[in-house]
Amino acid sequence: MSSETTTPLFPQRPYATRVVPFRTGDGRELNVLHVRGERPPDRGPVLLVHGAGVRANIFLAPVETTFVDVLIRHGYDVWLENWRASIDFPANPWTLDQAAVYDHPAAVGTVLRESGASSLKAVIHCQGSTGFAMSALAGLVPEVTTIVSNAVSIHPVVPAWSGVKLRYLLPSIGPFTDYLNPHWGVKAPTLFAKLVTLFVNLSHWECRNSVCKGVSFTYGAGRPALWRHENLNEATHEWLKGEFDAVPLSFFRQIAACVRHGSLVSVEGHDSLPRDFAAQPPRTEARFAFFSGEQNRCFLPESQERSHAYLSSFRRDYHTLHVVPDYGHLDMFMGKDAARDVHPLMIEELDRTC
Repeated sequence: MSSETTTPLFPQRPYATRVVPFRTGDGRELNVLHVRGERPPDRGPVLLVHGAGVRANIFLAPVETTFVDVLIRHGYDVWLENWRASIDFPANPWTLDQAAVYDHPAAVGTVLRESGASSLKAVIHCQGSTGFAMSALAGLVPEVTTIVSNAVSIHPVVPAWSGVKLRYLLPSIGPFTDYLNPHWGVKAPTLFAKLVTLFVNLSHWECRNSVCKGVSFTYGAGRPALWRHENLNEATHEWLKGEFDAVPLSFFRQIAACVRHGSLVSVEGHDSLPRDFAAQPPRTEARFAFFSGEQNRCFLPESQERSHAYLSSFRRDYHTLHVVPDYGHLDMFMGKDAARDVHPLMIEELDRTC
């Protein structure tokens, strides 16, 4: 059963949000948020997919114009997916395999059923992008015609320091915790969490926001790693304290395997997923528009460059690539000027196909 509200997600916007729950193939209860503006959409549905340890709310930073605003003004029918990595749900040891097999196909099916459309477009970010790309390459979401992918997709390439952390630090912390959590900078519930927070504060001096610093330690190699401070307004820098929470080591173990391999690999042996996603032609007709911030210190722009080259080897002049100067990772969506610098490019890519 869905519920429609004038949601506090949009306290200053004339939007109504409908929360539509759906059940995944393995029985997990997730949801999509349907956001409607004052006038009915005259374009088809677009599904936004968040990254790891955040939630759909990550597309709604307190900036003058969000990406959701831009999509609604452009006439799109906007849907935001909360998949199993969403911090709106209890922490769980998810993997990209589970998201690819169970979550994203079910979310796509829910949007199509609710909207009455026969196809949709998707804007996917970071681990929402890798997992959704796995679904697409495996032929599990054939109704998706256009995929705008930000930061990373098929070929994860990380900075050298991140590679060291994945290779050596990840195995060493496994006996002490099943999760890392940037929110430990606000509340560290265990001795291990307190020690991690102390290390983060001693090694990161770029700002006084302990969650911002915890995000950089958890996800990348920069100071900060997921955005450039100069791209955020003060409200967003403060707001992000409540937008990051637990991310499981089960995910980090899989992405470490992908980084070592050089491209996405599955780890749980699902029959519907290939072991190596770059070892055979993709089972999708979707057009990919790859995006990366030039200053991304979570996944290097080379990640998307390799993925663009890979898919273009099967279909020339079909897929596109944008490396955006002076942007990093998440500031591509929540930067104070992203509506001017980045979002028009994404809208242009969405508009290129019916």
